[in-house]
Amino acid sequence: MKAYRASLLWFARQTDEPCRALFEEDGLLVVGPNADGIQVVQAVGAWRDLSLQYPGLAVEHLPGRIIAPGFIDLHVHYPQTNVIGSPADGLLPWLENHTFPEEKRFAAPGYSAQSATFFIEELLRNGVTTALAFATSHPESVNALFAQAQARKMRLITGLCLMDRHAPQDLLNSASADGRVNATEQSLLDSEALIQRWHGQGRLGYAITPRFAPTCSDAQLRGAGELAAKYPDVWIQSHVAENKDEIAWARELFPRSRSYLATYADFGLMRKRAVYAHCIHFDDDDRTLMRDTGAGAAISPTSNLFLGSGFFDYAGADRVGFQYGLASDVGGGTSFSPFHTMLGAYYVGREGQTKQGLSLSPQQLWWQHTAGAARALGLDGATGTPSVGNLLPGCEADFVVLNPQATPLLARKTAIAANLNELLFAMIVLGDDRLIERTVISQAF
Repeated sequence: MKAYRASLLWFARQTDEPCRALFEEDGLLVVGPNADGIQVVQAVGAWRDLSLQYPGLAVEHLPGRIIAPGFIDLHVHYPQTNVIGSPADGLLPWLENHTFPEEKRFAAPGYSAQSATFFIEELLRNGVTTALAFATSHPESVNALFAQAQARKMRLITGLCLMDRHAPQDLLNSASADGRVNATEQSLLDSEALIQRWHGQGRLGYAITPRFAPTCSDAQLRGAGELAAKYPDVWIQSHVAENKDEIAWARELFPRSRSYLATYADFGLMRKRAVYAHCIHFDDDDRTLMRDTGAGAAISPTSNLFLGSGFFDYAGADRVGFQYGLASDVGGGTSFSPFHTMLGAYYVGREGQTKQGLSLSPQQLWWQHTAGAARALGLDGATGTPSVGNLLPGCEADFVVLNPQATPLLARKTAIAANLNELLFAMIVLGDDRLIERTVISQAF
């Protein structure tokens, strides 16, 4: 076993007081293998209490540092790393002028491999230890990302981007090499082959990934739903209700569905372990559908602000009661840093809700990027699943070591924090990758 002495930040159990942060100024975190040999949290609490329970255990002392759960990114595009900061008039022009041209390059295995290496390193450098990521429509891109995540022992979920229409020809899914199987059928065969190769290997998970409904034919969406039924423990990811022009397009293409979101339900693509990015322009029927199916929303505030898409309705989500968490949405999102994403979510709450604004607490913001995101992913330990995004006993030991003196201004501000909320908010507002002193992956011990 290993032990770390530092200030500790973690969250109360979901069934007790979700979003409530726990903080121990002088704490001890004890990590060791469970019955399956996986490194998990064995104990967390005050040094004065736990040190007596573990006499003789070697302890790494980290004075002035804070150990916190590793961050979870609920929606990020690894092929869009080079697209960050590309100017456009909105979502659809941004896709056409910047994103699609870059994604064409991922047909080359070498390009995919070097991009995956940089992407994983950038996530870890920013304290992200679990990610639900998009690849491209090329199997090479999926294999490259899984291989790099496996090498780093990172918990990562991704899948082949399903897209058989309304996109550049060399970005659409391809037919079989001999031409006997059309592109739609081949994309589903490729998806199943990737599930069988990668899903459940170490800390890897597969996500059935329609890019978004307008770029998928009825046959492709139907096949994706059949795959989801055949493999109930895989994830599903896509986009929905991000942009009003996109919504109008989806409604034209799927007029029989009650709403854009309902299109996915009509094809069997809404259930637990289904995560939909954005979820901005919803009515209460959509919110109820999210709640009743157990699907989760990936809130992408820096992307939504950058592209002018709109504001996620926190008040509506909480009133109806569906799951959500935070996401960078790189490259529409403007940073890999969870601190930038949490600050963006604060802006969204202030600007996009009632006339008086909604002030999201620092604890709630941090929870959305850790334990809350884990819940939306179905990785909160419920029904025997792995647990990430927290430091409760039994959680996989993914964590970050934070240095609240990382910059002169941050050191000045955190030194005068009068309580936990002031400390957390100072790090959210002033933090970036420099605040992450170390990222620890449980299986890399």
